Amino acid sequence: MRAIICTRYGPPEVLQPAEVPKPVPREDEVLIRVHYTTCHFGDVRVRAAMVPLAMQIPFRLFMGIRKPRRGILGFELSGVVEAAGRSVRRFKPGDAVLAAPGFSLGAYAEYICIPTEISDIRKGLIVHKPSAMSFAEAAAGLATGGLTAHAILRKANIRPGQRVLIYGASGSVGVFAVQLARHSGAEVTGVCSTGNLDLVRSLGAHAVIDYAKGELESCKGTFDVVFDTVAKLPSGQARRLAGPSGICLDVAKDARLLGKLTTADLENLAAMVDRRELRTVIDREYPLARIVDAHAYVQTERKRGHVVINVRNEP
Repeated sequence: MRAIICTRYGPPEVLQPAEVPKPVPREDEVLIRVHYTTCHFGDVRVRAAMVPLAMQIPFRLFMGIRKPRRGILGFELSGVVEAAGRSVRRFKPGDAVLAAPGFSLGAYAEYICIPTEISDIRKGLIVHKPSAMSFAEAAAGLATGGLTAHAILRKANIRPGQRVLIYGASGSVGVFAVQLARHSGAEVTGVCSTGNLDLVRSLGAHAVIDYAKGELESCKGTFDVVFDTVAKLPSGQARRLAGPSGICLDVAKDARLLGKLTTADLENLAAMVDRRELRTVIDREYPLARIVDAHAYVQTERKRGHVVINVRNEP
């Protein structure tokens, strides 16, 4: 089968096409024909070993010393079940699904095997594709950005009428955070760059702040919750915006919460999509053959929402 292999840590060009054996599902796994995956910023970090110097040794011990030991990257996908192991009960061949393969990665390939009875984001999650989503939309962030936003906002226990500020509101986590906070009844203010103001408004933000024009520095009000979805808001500024009683959330510092995510969480988000309460945002689409270009674009940190990869290379 076709796949993209990360041959070493480095620039986007280290990603190379290869022919690899088609996987065979174990008794608790399904074999999925991948339709779409994404170029997630997590893929960029793994490919480039883009972690702080103090984390380089732990990172390489876990991921691989000179190159990722799991050479096929890819954090999320959508596709169709082609075969199921004998103990699988929830899925059958022909089912449309979306999934996150966990720490095993592997979505940059035509086929992937995912365990179906493990409810742990670190080992893999899989649910039926929401009928309201195309395969491209289903791959685009629900199992990564959506779950991340859900897990971290849950810590704040948002109540109707509270004021919530989402910093990085047009990013892969931010687009979901705006919608989820709004769905909880909050008055949402999104912070983004000039070109994304209309997008963030369309997601349900009551107000938008253009950080590129220095509008955040002049903001005098305070918020019940300040959520930094891109880990770039200075802690002192976040604390000022939250005031003496507000809660500060940070996508990097609160990442430990992601370990508690389960299949039920992803199913809840999928149900919200089918009820038209949640949607994803696709910035660009690339065929699998242009994965290098996709990585180069995502590494500019200018994307809005998600960049999807068409693995089947079909319209």
